[in-house]
Amino acid sequence: MASTNVSAELKDFADFVQAGASLAAFTQLKMGGPAELLVQPRSLPELRAFLKRCFDKELPFRILGNGGNVLVQDEGVSGIILRLAAPAFTQISTEGSRLKAGAGATLAAVIAHATHHGLAGLETLIGLPGTLGGALLLNAGDRSSDIGQFVRRIEVIDNQAAVRVREHDEMRFTSAGTILEDPVLLSAEFDLETDRADAIIKRLRKAWIQYKASQPYSYQRSARIFKNPPGLNAAALIEQTGLVGTTVGGAQVSDRNANCIMVETAATARDVIRLIDLIRTRVQDRFRLELELAISVW
Repeated sequence: MASTNVSAELKDFADFVQAGASLAAFTQLKMGGPAELLVQPRSLPELRAFLKRCFDKELPFRILGNGGNVLVQDEGVSGIILRLAAPAFTQISTEGSRLKAGAGATLAAVIAHATHHGLAGLETLIGLPGTLGGALLLNAGDRSSDIGQFVRRIEVIDNQAAVRVREHDEMRFTSAGTILEDPVLLSAEFDLETDRADAIIKRLRKAWIQYKASQPYSYQRSARIFKNPPGLNAAALIEQTGLVGTTVGGAQVSDRNANCIMVETAATARDVIRLIDLIRTRVQDRFRLELELAISVW
């Protein structure tokens, strides 16, 4: 049940605000309770009007993309959850070697569009779940490259609900993520390299095979749980604790990648949280090292 005060402040936006909406379908693990308020604007004007109300009334909100790194607790999430999944926020276009995409577009869709138009550079990101916005905020990539190096500019909404453009030089892309002070990322424009589609596809296949070899099977619902400590590998540390295959309720440590937790249909978020706590305790006891979560618990 949404709080009376928050609902009253947002009554003008009833066409795209829903109380008590389930979030499970919007997450990779497909579990968890409802949102107090789920907000899904259909256009940029609706989004700006909604954000202006939030800023004026000091109403906090969280943004949910494809939920690749989110665990929603069984009792649900209080407050406002914002999703930018409408076509207005997922469009992808190209002009020469430049690609522009909405932050709500899936990373898979962006890579497919780039490949179709003979634009290279994003191949190493194949297989990563989530939206372009999430990939940008995490500065997703590997040792050879990251998404930030291809960004030319981004479009954001600032804390006055105004649309702004931030050039590459105004941003900081680090191994820990992209430093972005604006509350909402709208879109990004990339400078990519031109190449033959067949050459790009060849690299995509190679990257896909390498990625899938270390992941749970595609039919298994799973999520990566911990960040790699500096100079170390979280999966290797967990393996050395003997927890591979360990189950708590409907949650299990993957035998293909110990840093992934798989869930059964009847699993609960509480099962996952209890298994996370067990892993952290074992690693702490053995290595005197505290693993940092890569997944956000809401």
